[in-house]
Amino acid sequence: MTPSVPGQSTSPEGSKPPEDHKHMIRRRWLTAIIIVLLIGIPAGYLAISAGQSRDSGRDKEEKYAATGLTSEWPSRVQRRIYEVPIPPYSRRVAYYETNNWRTSRLYVQFLTSNKGLDKFLKSMDKDVADLNEGDMTLSKRDRQVVGWTFTKSGPFYGLQHKQPDPRPSHDVYVDRSNPHHPMVYVVATANP
Repeated sequence: MTPSVPGQSTSPEGSKPPEDHKHMIRRRWLTAIIIVLLIGIPAGYLAISAGQSRDSGRDKEEKYAATGLTSEWPSRVQRRIYEVPIPPYSRRVAYYETNNWRTSRLYVQFLTSNKGLDKFLKSMDKDVADLNEGDMTLSKRDRQVVGWTFTKSGPFYGLQHKQPDPRPSHDVYVDRSNPHHPMVYVVATANP
């Protein structure tokens, strides 16, 4: 004798009737829809995500392939990495960054006050006395990358701040044609 399980019929007459054709088609359709949903939705999400990621990469590539300065402050991370603390209340701030496997550069310009220039130079353990009149510290290549041309009468002052790798070195050029508001040009170079 077979043990009785609650809800289970012990007689052969109580077994399920065979599945009719209409019910079988409905079950197969339901199974197919569930499979499509379980596979199709994640696959669609991945395709959309990949497209957005590719577009984002293209946007960044276009941004960094463009030559010339961007008229805004570099990010705090960029300023920290390249050790370029732009003084507060500076105006006409612009920057451009280049990177390759060997060298990364941050080009920055800003108009500041004499006090702001002192503060900026102090961050490199330098002061105004360390600026050398007429000393062009920016290479021709660096000036061409961002389109810096110095056609004003000046006076111009420069200094180089070298540091051991991986810390960045700085080439600083200062336009003192306005004695109260110097225009500062900096190329910070890092060799990781």
